[in-house]
Amino acid sequence: MLPLESFSSFAKTHKVLLEKELTESVNTLNAPAIIKESMLYSLEAGGKRIRPLLLFATLASFGEDTKKGIKTAAAIEMIHTYSLIHDDLPSMDNDDLRRGKPTNHKVFGEAMAILAGDALLTHSFQLITETATEHADAATKLELIKELTKAAGAEGMVGGQVADIRGEDQQLSLEDLEYIHIHKTGKLLNCSVVSGAILACAKEETIVKLSEFAYHLGLAFQIRDDILDLEGNEDLIGKPVGSDEANHKGTYPALLSLDGAKNALKKHIELAKSKLFETGLNTFLLDEITDLIASRDH
Repeated sequence: MLPLESFSSFAKTHKVLLEKELTESVNTLNAPAIIKESMLYSLEAGGKRIRPLLLFATLASFGEDTKKGIKTAAAIEMIHTYSLIHDDLPSMDNDDLRRGKPTNHKVFGEAMAILAGDALLTHSFQLITETATEHADAATKLELIKELTKAAGAEGMVGGQVADIRGEDQQLSLEDLEYIHIHKTGKLLNCSVVSGAILACAKEETIVKLSEFAYHLGLAFQIRDDILDLEGNEDLIGKPVGSDEANHKGTYPALLSLDGAKNALKKHIELAKSKLFETGLNTFLLDEITDLIASRDH
């Protein structure tokens, strides 16, 4: 078993690699300077980098070279960042702050923020195609792109966002709320884990177990987010506490009570860990990320 300190070192090393890839991939674009500046503003705003770390940790659980996932990890982070830019727009959540900084549209204007999101979305697929042949052949790249498009599009994140918008000012059932979060948040987390497994040439039954792990992890992630919206530190979470309530969004504490939401979080964390155990892999790093999601303060 790896020592506890190794996860911190793993995360630090891989965040540096990821951020270098993100910055270089945008800076080398033959595009107007203003759109690159807007893209980088949000990409370089910080963040936990949970999705790329999940991909890298999944590769590590198979004993694979994590560098083979750098392009796909950057692509997934670009999709996530584009979704945040668009989420913050006045026509969506109308947020002024993201990670403690003015949101993209507050700095660059709505039109440029929309275009920056569009540019990040489309560039993500190009990045995957640029994966070195020794790390992924053409069939593998195609499979990775297919996973990402399903996770990000109408069957995944966008579908969840639609349900989220339509659910405002309505009394949602637990089933309705889980649909929103499985799709809006969970699908991209699932894509991160499954993409790592695809790059590792995993067997189908192992991919299924890892996908089940990611399902519970995605729900746990969102439940913790809802809890932090009520009792988090505004300086740490980078946006006003209570913004979900102000936007009339359905949340787990609203449906289950705060204690009920905390019990649901515990349940999904335990189920996520049990699915990891069933894979038979060296899942130390994935276990650590799971604990991080359960206890995060931002």
